[in-house]
Amino acid sequence: MSAAMDDSVYVGNAGQDAALDRGWLLGHFKDADDPRHSEAVEIKWGVHPRGDTRARWVRGEKRTALQVLISGRFRVEFPGRSVVLERQGDYVVWGEGVDHSWCAEEESVVLTVRWPSVPGYAVPAAGTA
Repeated sequence: MSAAMDDSVYVGNAGQDAALDRGWLLGHFKDADDPRHSEAVEIKWGVHPRGDTRARWVRGEKRTALQVLISGRFRVEFPGRSVVLERQGDYVVWGEGVDHSWCAEEESVVLTVRWPSVPGYAVPAAGTA
């Protein structure tokens, strides 16, 4: 049951709300009048089946990111280095200019926080340009 309680408070469920916007709960992509709109930060509740991988590497990163493993086993790839998050609470942080990709080695839930919230990084859905 997700609902805006008034103009400045939103109550929801990460699992349910994540399904509405490719996992993203908060960021520049939400409507300007939505309390979840932010140009400062983005938050994602990522639910990934085993074997799920990012369609292509992020190159020329202009944000800082924090990924925290909630459950599962999740690998984050960097040029010349892999980091495996395998215990609940394991996390990795990377900054501007760090190329990256990822793969869910097991069914995984990962909380991602990145800042600032800027457009231009979404991988187009299959069948779109």
